[in-house]
Amino acid sequence: MLDDLGDVTITNARGSTADADAITEAVAGELRRGRQVITIGGDHSITYPILRAFRDTRDLGAGPLSVVHIDAHPDLYDDLDGNPLSHASPFARALEAGCMTSLVQFGIRTATPHQRAQAERWNVEMVAPRRLDGFDMTTVSGPIYLSIDLDGLDPSIAPGVSHHEPGGLTFREVLDIIEALPGPIVGADVVELNPSRDLVDMTAMVAAKLVKEIAGAMLGGG
Repeated sequence: MLDDLGDVTITNARGSTADADAITEAVAGELRRGRQVITIGGDHSITYPILRAFRDTRDLGAGPLSVVHIDAHPDLYDDLDGNPLSHASPFARALEAGCMTSLVQFGIRTATPHQRAQAERWNVEMVAPRRLDGFDMTTVSGPIYLSIDLDGLDPSIAPGVSHHEPGGLTFREVLDIIEALPGPIVGADVVELNPSRDLVDMTAMVAAKLVKEIAGAMLGGG
């Protein structure tokens, strides 16, 4: 059964640590109740405080966490325009904070030298769309947290995002990644829908379908 728990009350202030703390506590509270959580963004800045909640409740049995990230961008900036909690930095913060044991990123097709240096520093594996067939999914160990930025898909499928990057994943390729994950998916987020740029609610429908597929994978145990 799926329950909509509504929105976390935040100020949406730039770089707000109070907002991040509110997200962490809301997710940690559900994890302490034995609930599985799929979070709908919002931008990608929500993922760091979510992963922090998993780290803080690790004693509940989830164990070390592997993160699978689908995106056009690595989101590994040390900060963006002086904001270390921006949508461009969640995985840098989460890695620094020890929220995961490994990070694999699919669909990456734009990365600056700084972000590539960050990936090397943290041993992050970036898998471009053309390299999908060559990646051995059995190397990803569970439990797994799945984070999907909708701009990881090609703009022809998901135009309702803020940063279009042609050459992205197809919807079927994203479903194949979800279906191939070997360990249990213990949490997930779908982020970066921008309704003002959507066409006939196409991206909203894609996001809804992804949430449905993720929920099915989580309830099915893998």
